[in-house]
Amino acid sequence: MTADDFKPEPSKPSQVLQEILSHSGAKFTYLSRRLRFPNQTEADRDYIIHPGGAVAVPVTAEGKFIVIRQYRFAVGDYIYEFPAGTLEPDEPANITVRRELEEETGYSASRWDNLGQFFLAPGYSDETIFAYLARDLEKLPVPPDGDEDEDIEVVELSVAELQDLALNSKDVDAKTIACFYRALHVLKG
Repeated sequence: MTADDFKPEPSKPSQVLQEILSHSGAKFTYLSRRLRFPNQTEADRDYIIHPGGAVAVPVTAEGKFIVIRQYRFAVGDYIYEFPAGTLEPDEPANITVRRELEEETGYSASRWDNLGQFFLAPGYSDETIFAYLARDLEKLPVPPDGDEDEDIEVVELSVAELQDLALNSKDVDAKTIACFYRALHVLKG
């Protein structure tokens, strides 16, 4: 069986019956709408329209994964994650991911492998994550400035250490877990 065997029917968007609330913020749009679904049922739904994101899975020549430990206000704590960021308007994901790797870790990569894309939280958002494996890393002599509100520590983890976090800790995000296992598949060749 291949991934093509799991492809769903072509997209059938819901019909918007009523706009209840709409708010556009700096990064995404929040909507509350009355919808008619493809199966003809109706319901009120709240969801987020997101421009998408790109994530880098940086791996050193020694096989260590570069992650960041970042403060996330929504959970009120620090979590481990791969460097990632929101796509800027009209910016391709492969450009976003290079920028984010440099800003958040101080590394650049000369080898990139596409790890595919996936929905991050389709129960309430249309955000698509574009994932890339970053290799042949080089520490930048002067990293670019990151966002001033980011509180980030760069950490190197072995496969075993990252696997332990992925399996046993709430302090690692879902995109990192998914991308870690996709990267392992590619790295095992």
